[in-house]
Amino acid sequence: MTYQEISSLSQSWGLVLLTAMFVIAVAYALWPTNKEKFNKAAQSALDED
Repeated sequence: MTYQEISSLSQSWGLVLLTAMFVIAVAYALWPTNKEKFNKAAQSALDED
């Protein structure tokens, strides 16, 4: 394999990997069962005790 082929292959699969990670992160953040956990974490910064 030449450098050009390896570079092209890594760029393609890197894009696929980062896109998949982004989709997973967004799905995790918007999953309905996580709403309570995120609301609790948001309010904990405002608690004084």
